[in-house]
Amino acid sequence: MKPRLYLETTIPSYLTSWPSRDLIVTAHQQLTKEWWRARRDAFEICISQFVLDEAGAGDADAARERLEVLKPLPLLDITEPVVQLASALLRSGVIPEKAARDAAHIAVSAVHCIDYLMTWNCAHIANAMIIKTVQSICVQNGFSCPVICTPEELMEN
Repeated sequence: MKPRLYLETTIPSYLTSWPSRDLIVTAHQQLTKEWWRARRDAFEICISQFVLDEAGAGDADAARERLEVLKPLPLLDITEPVVQLASALLRSGVIPEKAARDAAHIAVSAVHCIDYLMTWNCAHIANAMIIKTVQSICVQNGFSCPVICTPEELMEN
């Protein structure tokens, strides 16, 4: 059985965007494309309506490309436990209200027992300064937190 992976919105964004002038962003784009080419078939990838909503926003042509990449991926349900866990993450202050969607990504992946949450959002999701608190809140609410990582961390050894 393949490990389950939740694809947060930054991944299809980096996968389909024009090359950046910022060297770090360019490296992230390249790593994302390499992971997508070489490793995506090793995982059961899923998304949520949160990802579709974010990917569908902005420039119409860019949104169309992002949504095309996401089209074959199964959607995880947004259930009451997802809403409750996202609220707990926000109430704790570990994730600010302005990043409520980020709390929702963590919550949907935890509630659905996802193994990995892949993201390039290192401010509010893949952030070493908050991960222990995020994990603790998940456990306090009866869920296991997925491993939160970037594509670089899931490249083959």
